Amino acid sequence: MEVGLIFKIAAVGILVSVLSQVLKHSGREEQAFLTSLAGLLLVLYWIVPYIADLFETMKRMFAL
Repeated sequence: MEVGLIFKIAAVGILVSVLSQVLKHSGREEQAFLTSLAGLLLVLYWIVPYIADLFETMKRMFAL
């Protein structure tokens, strides 16, 4: 796993939390929820290939 990916995830988390708080205080809870959901989906899009690689490695490691 790259260190740059961890920094990207942290940046998305900070940005999403700030946007969510601003939207909630302005009375737009639905947009705040959608912003959080979009951030989650973006991070999952980045992480899924690493998880798939982990499962492939585990399968090869325990194959008889």
